[in-house]
Amino acid sequence: MMEVSRVFLKDHYPFLDEDGKNPYVDIYLPYNLAEINRQDDRRPTMVVCPGGAYMMCSERESEPIALKFLDIGFNVFVLTYSVLPHRYPSQVSEVAALFYYINKNAEAFHCDTEKIGIIGFSAGGHLAAHYSNLWDDDIIRERFGATYRPAASVLCYPVISTVNPHRGSFINLIGHFPENEDEINRFSCEKLVGKQTPPTFLFHTFADTTVPVQNSLYYASALADNGIPFEAHIYPDGWHGLATSDSLSVEDPNDKLIYASDWVIKVKRWLNVLFDLKLGGI
Repeated sequence: MMEVSRVFLKDHYPFLDEDGKNPYVDIYLPYNLAEINRQDDRRPTMVVCPGGAYMMCSERESEPIALKFLDIGFNVFVLTYSVLPHRYPSQVSEVAALFYYINKNAEAFHCDTEKIGIIGFSAGGHLAAHYSNLWDDDIIRERFGATYRPAASVLCYPVISTVNPHRGSFINLIGHFPENEDEINRFSCEKLVGKQTPPTFLFHTFADTTVPVQNSLYYASALADNGIPFEAHIYPDGWHGLATSDSLSVEDPNDKLIYASDWVIKVKRWLNVLFDLKLGGI
């Protein structure tokens, strides 16, 4: 049993309604079972940013991802953020609004505020990485006052860099491909990594021809250079947009794609250790 609901963020933060934007979040909350004395438990939480080149929010990277985290007792918040024609900073502001909303309602949601992570896929991976480094940025501070750092960042075949880029994602986000050093430093996420960046899990495939694997490698290198703990898994096969890489998100998964689905087990184990969840059997 679980509780599922949808919240429109503009109902709580009216300024997010500018220019017809209408970001919303689908909330999945497992029941706290009083029968086994868990009615007051606080749960870890995952914010999900689907991909879609900043043109759409992929269904394959939405509820299927929520289901994978629900089964280990996470609250899950799937954000459908603004996309084309809406530009930066709409998207990162909407992630900030969701983190603010979760933290302010943590008691009602039974959220452990020390264990709120973010996961993103493709362009959603760029958004997750962007917020993971800009969570205390002036743009966010001016709108919300308080800022909230993710406790963990999970980036799945993410758009990261203006080198070996997915050009369309950057063009959709800012209206053009980054043209100068200031824009490169602002939107190429490996340039943003610093001591404020949360521990990170990276998943990519070598065979990805849409967002080259170098994007994850650049980010991993920046994490290492800045002393940020990370785990990275590069699988040999699999096209871009695998999501769970099993029948939940792939029409006809073969053995090579199922092999890459191992990333789900790996990230659960990583979170188990990082958050000290004491989950057996994973």
